[in-house]
Amino acid sequence: MTPRVMSGSGGGLSTAGLARITAQAVTPEQLLPYVGAVSGLRPRLFGECVGHLGEGEVVLVGYPSSDPRDARAVDAAVEEALALPGLSRITVLAAARPHAAPPEAPGSEDAFWSLPLPLPPAGQKLRNMLRRAAREVVTEQGGADAWTAEHTALVEDFCRARANALEPGSVHIFRHLAAYLVAAPQARLFSARRADGVLVGCAIGDYSSFSTAFYMFAFRRPDAPPGTADALLAALAAEGVKRGHSLLNLGLGIHPGVAFFKKKWGASVFLPCVETSWTLQKKGWLARLLGR
Repeated sequence: MTPRVMSGSGGGLSTAGLARITAQAVTPEQLLPYVGAVSGLRPRLFGECVGHLGEGEVVLVGYPSSDPRDARAVDAAVEEALALPGLSRITVLAAARPHAAPPEAPGSEDAFWSLPLPLPPAGQKLRNMLRRAAREVVTEQGGADAWTAEHTALVEDFCRARANALEPGSVHIFRHLAAYLVAAPQARLFSARRADGVLVGCAIGDYSSFSTAFYMFAFRRPDAPPGTADALLAALAAEGVKRGHSLLNLGLGIHPGVAFFKKKWGASVFLPCVETSWTLQKKGWLARLLGR
């Protein structure tokens, strides 16, 4: 069921403003077709930021379009979001912790990694991996109609193999990737197949933003030929160059293994990601009675 959207004054559901958020996106959470497809949440503008609303909750993506590190613009958006009637919980994703967050509010820190497009020259080891992959797999790309039962099975096998490590939210997103491809015409599915036609890996790239391409998801079989993941990333980056993008967002570091893969390609950290959540305290009956 689609969560109800809270009402309130402010940025509202400006169609043009929301389209601008996706067109100027620098983080995946600003790709509105993606977020809507995998979460069912509804977008709303808060100043220069977008918030994703559900039942009594909002996830505010605090990366202002003019400057993703503008703390003042983020704080203004947070204050506007906090004024929503019926709000019970808020989560803020931003380059820094918002000033309105209570001291005891839990938070976590990571960072987005990126590569310039066109890609910088690859090192010898990476070139060797790409050459080997080229001998053993063929990469192809397509839209929503390219998603098959093989892709679904590949994702399900990935989820089963990491059942103890994956959060339920991640599994939920992975199981809605077909819907995401349908909702986002500028998202592309890259598939890697062996000579016998067996699918051994896939990745999704999103080109909805004007200047930033996104390496959204990638999966591969345990027995995939070495270099399969590299071949998929190379194909995804090449499509970004073809479309005129100047930056490839590789996503968060997540853990050392993921970060190592990105470093191998020469990626660097380009934007912090600080997640802060807190519950709004409700006034007791006596305080409400006295107007406090």
